[in-house]
Amino acid sequence: MLSRDELSRYSRNIFLEQVGRAGQERLKASRVFVIGAGGLGSPVLLYLAAAGVGHIACIDGDHLELTNLQRQVLYSTDDVGQPKATVAAQRVRALNPEVEVQAIVGRFTPANAAGYLRGYDLLIETSDNFPTKFLANDAAVLGGIPLITGGILRFEGQVLAVRPGETACYRCIFERPPPADAVPNCAQAGVLGAIAGIVGSLQAAEALKLLTGAGEDPAGRLLTLDLLDTALRRIPVPRNPDCPVCSGPDGGAEIFSIEQKNYDETSV
Repeated sequence: MLSRDELSRYSRNIFLEQVGRAGQERLKASRVFVIGAGGLGSPVLLYLAAAGVGHIACIDGDHLELTNLQRQVLYSTDDVGQPKATVAAQRVRALNPEVEVQAIVGRFTPANAAGYLRGYDLLIETSDNFPTKFLANDAAVLGGIPLITGGILRFEGQVLAVRPGETACYRCIFERPPPADAVPNCAQAGVLGAIAGIVGSLQAAEALKLLTGAGEDPAGRLLTLDLLDTALRRIPVPRNPDCPVCSGPDGGAEIFSIEQKNYDETSV
């Protein structure tokens, strides 16, 4: 499956005992859907492409703003005003033309989520709002697609990998979205640009482990990072037997279709 050029390009992956040629071929055969091309999405997209993930789709409805450049390292000043998804795909193709990239300028909504995720091996959520995080979790769990979700604020970040039906999901930890305006966003509270690079890189690393089978399965653990104190914690998360989405009909499940929920469709 790997050409001579690919064997050279990915040689540092292949030299890893835990990856090898078989793992690299699995990456080439993988299809990953990424929600968001911002602070977290930038390193996610770059490292997935650099590692040789065969097909990457990215959805984002935003246009680049000057304030984004403090942490969204995919872009340059000349890109201000351009659709993020379009520019991100151009950058990824320039980095690795061996990778298929699909840019979707638009929103991830209950109406299109199931269709977009059909045929994908992994969903990575990198948005900056709770409606999208809960929608991504529910769509992944109900669709049986592994999920890696991440978030950042100020100097802090977190990453959670989910295997539907096997490990805790996002709602097992955070059952309901917080009340509106209860949690400030980055525009209100600020964020250190480097935290986006670290957390996005962690998401990419967890994704590559999951896709290749290298090392311990990352699912079922919440990674939390505090750069102000330089502290990284790995917290095992048990499944919630009453989780509203993943506990099943014999548990406390209330959500059996994303269409039944009132997600905020104006956000990605």
